[in-house]
Amino acid sequence: MIQLILSFCWSFLVAMFAVPSIIYVAHLKNILDKPNLRTVHESLTPRLGGLAVFGGFMSALTIFGDLSNGVQQLLAGCIILFFIGLKDDLVTISPAKKFAVQLLATGIVMIIADIRITSFQGILGIHELPVGISYAFTFLVIVGITNAINLIDGLDGLAGSMVLIISCTFGWFFYQHGGVMYQNFSYVAVCLIGGILGFLRYNFHKASIFMGDTGSLVCGFIISVMTIQFIEMQAVPSSPSVAIGILFIPLFDTLRVSIIRISKGISPFSPDKNHIHHRVLGMGFQQMNTVLILAFINIAVIVFVFMFAELGNPYIIGILVLFSIILSFFLGVYKSRSVQRVS
Repeated sequence: MIQLILSFCWSFLVAMFAVPSIIYVAHLKNILDKPNLRTVHESLTPRLGGLAVFGGFMSALTIFGDLSNGVQQLLAGCIILFFIGLKDDLVTISPAKKFAVQLLATGIVMIIADIRITSFQGILGIHELPVGISYAFTFLVIVGITNAINLIDGLDGLAGSMVLIISCTFGWFFYQHGGVMYQNFSYVAVCLIGGILGFLRYNFHKASIFMGDTGSLVCGFIISVMTIQFIEMQAVPSSPSVAIGILFIPLFDTLRVSIIRISKGISPFSPDKNHIHHRVLGMGFQQMNTVLILAFINIAVIVFVFMFAELGNPYIIGILVLFSIILSFFLGVYKSRSVQRVS
C-alpha cells in the first residue's frame, strides 16, 4: 500500500508541476491548437498535455512498480505511441501511419508478453478461442479501445475524466483480486490515475492545455491492456460484459459515430460534430455540466454491471445494447427537433 501511495504521489506531482512548463514553452514556440469548425474551444490552446501524463506515469511506474508479467512490454508500447502521438500533435500525420504504429505496439504486448483474450467465457456459446482468432480479436480490442479514448477527447476534461473513472475501477480489482499474475497492474492503474489527476488540474473548462494525441493514444493503449487483463483475471462473473460496461461511454460514442458516418457513405475516421458530447452540448448544457453528465452515466453503468454480473454475459450485453439504442434514439430525436425549430 505504501508503494502504491508513493507511486500515485510521484506521478501526480510530476504531471502537475510539468504542465505549466509545457504551457509556457508551447506559447513561446507557438505550438498551439487553432479553433476550427469541428472544435469547441475558442482560443489558441496547447495540446501537449500528454507529455505531463506520460512523464508522471512512466517515471512513477519504473521507480516504484513491478515490471513483470507484461508491464515492461506495456511500457515499450507506450513509448512508441507517445512519439507518434507527439508527432501528430506537432505536424499532423495520416490515420494509416497511426494505425501502423498501433499495430506495432499491439504486437509487442500480444506476442512478447502474451497478453491476449483467450476465451469468450460463453458469449455466443464460445469459450476457449483458437490461437489465431485470439490474436486477431485481441488486436481489434486494443486498437478499438485505444481509438475510442482518442475520439472521446473532444471536450475540456472529458477524456481525462473517463480515463480516471476506468482506471480507478480496474485498479481496485487488480489490487483486491490480482494475485501473483495481475496485482502488478494495480501499479499501472495508480500511476495513470496520478498522472491524469495532475493534468486535469489544468484541463477542466476553460482548459489551459489539452491532452492531445500524445496523451489520448497512450492512455487508450494502457486502458486497453488493463481491460484484457481484467477479462482474463475473471475476478467477477461475466467479466467480458462487465468490462464493456466499465468502458461504456467511450465505446458507445465510437460505435455510434462510426455507424452514422458509414451510413452516410463517408469514412468512419472523418471528423464531425456527431459525438455524444456535441449532442449533449447542443441540448444547452455547459461544458463542465456535459462532462459531469457523461461521467455520471458511465459510473451508473459501471455500478449496474457489477450489481447484476451474476445475470451472465448474454443478458448484460443485451441490456447494454438496449440502453445504447434508447440513448441513441434520444440523442437523434433531440437533434431532429432542434433542426426543426431552427428551420
